[in-house]
Amino acid sequence: MISTVLAFIFTLALLVVVHEYGHYRVAVACGVKVLRFSVGFGRVIWRRQATPDSTEFVLCALPLGGYVRMLDEREANVSAAEKHLAFNTKPLWQRAAVVAAGPAANFLLAVVLYAAAHWVGTDEPKAALSVPSAGSIAERAGVRSGDVVRAVSRDGAEWRDVKSFIDLGGEVNRAVLNGERLSLRLAAGDGAAERNVVLALDTLEARDADAGLMRKVGMGAPFSEAVLGEVKTAGAGARAGLRAGDRVLAVDGVAISDAARLRELIRSNPSKLTEWTVSRAGQVLDVAVTPASVSEGSAKVGRIEALVGQPPKMVNVQYGLIDGMSKAVTRTWDMSALTLSMFGKMLIGEASLKNLSGPLTIADYAGQSARLGLAYYLGFLAIVSVSLGVLNLLPLPVLDGGHLMYYLFEAATGHPVSDAWIARLQRGGVAIMMMMTSLAIYNDVARLLGLH
Repeated sequence: MISTVLAFIFTLALLVVVHEYGHYRVAVACGVKVLRFSVGFGRVIWRRQATPDSTEFVLCALPLGGYVRMLDEREANVSAAEKHLAFNTKPLWQRAAVVAAGPAANFLLAVVLYAAAHWVGTDEPKAALSVPSAGSIAERAGVRSGDVVRAVSRDGAEWRDVKSFIDLGGEVNRAVLNGERLSLRLAAGDGAAERNVVLALDTLEARDADAGLMRKVGMGAPFSEAVLGEVKTAGAGARAGLRAGDRVLAVDGVAISDAARLRELIRSNPSKLTEWTVSRAGQVLDVAVTPASVSEGSAKVGRIEALVGQPPKMVNVQYGLIDGMSKAVTRTWDMSALTLSMFGKMLIGEASLKNLSGPLTIADYAGQSARLGLAYYLGFLAIVSVSLGVLNLLPLPVLDGGHLMYYLFEAATGHPVSDAWIARLQRGGVAIMMMMTSLAIYNDVARLLGLH
């Protein structure tokens, strides 16, 4: 619990400081007088100001954000001697640069964090593939259970090594975003010669590049052997006599190549008696299993209340100085596109609003990643930093993206948005942000209570 709280506090502090420092640094570079740099809101618990005319740095009691207050004629009277230091008197491009610098700092931080994680190294699932789902792009290409992806190519000539399943996911994501096909060089699990297959990813649209992309392509999870883990007492599996460690060989005479195929058969047979052939302690047994029927949305799916599949094989992935930085830039771009796509899908109803997370979920993930190790925590920080950067660029009046929209209007028309319209838009933006925050906190609580 303490580690979770500490990890969450450090996460918030780092992201807020970096975001606001982006605004502060560019404002100073543009000759704007910065009155206050605040981390948090509410009562001031620490302050420092070198001279009466310098920036006041403060730490406040509620650390859920921060702000940079600049000299501005719209907020207070400005003396004639300091008018040239006011934000509102600066050229349009400088005002836009100051506003954009916050999100830009978040993206830059993400690159640094991803690079550091790559240099430290992480254990990631091996790029071994489960049986592709029926009718999927992967199945039509000829992918088979147990295939290991060695390299990928977009033109069939220049090949890039694939280090892990996560690395493969990034390559698939970029190919979909670019509307390209992707060639895979596969090594079969049975030791057969390497072969090449081509995924027709150009048949997908850029909006398909979301968190469920690999499942859409037919490669939803890395290869896992069809061995049962924990079997819950009183569940359908336990009632049938299944035990942890059972290796499933066949279901209704259909050979089981991996855990993905087994999970598919379980889900597709709710309340139906199925005959399983399992290997247990050197013996081959026949077991009658009736998966329980549970509701999943409007559909009924089968469950046996057991952990299906062994953990996938892991490989240590570590990059050198240049490769680690290059991968970090690419990964930041991919995550930005994925985050923006998810926001767009939630807006038009193609993705559930349950995907919106708040501080409780962030705190939970912060603690989990910190316990896994430095590289995982760095990767988590990078993801949150990208999300913060994308969120702040959304065209909502209270966010940086909203202010950039004001400046776009000013550039197009030659005059700024009127104060009256800004006041109306700000009120609307506050209302939208309050609704988003309330929904995010509701989702957090629902997850904790097991309702999502």
